[in-house]
Amino acid sequence: MEYTVILHPAEEGGYWGEIPALPGCFSQGETVEDTLSNVKEAIESHLIALKAEGRQAPKDQTMVFSHIEV
Repeated sequence: MEYTVILHPAEEGGYWGEIPALPGCFSQGETVEDTLSNVKEAIESHLIALKAEGRQAPKDQTMVFSHIEV
């Protein structure tokens, strides 16, 4: 499965990542690579928990990101 991950700079340094299709599933790291690795582990744990509860893994959502000059 593939999920969209949004990375944000953390106030204290490093990054944190969220997975919009999996509310409450997020992680953090010192670098982008660390954060993505940690997010992958968080997704895997989240999906295992959903399966244990008898729930289906949600599909990723189509998202569009853009910049607007004002």
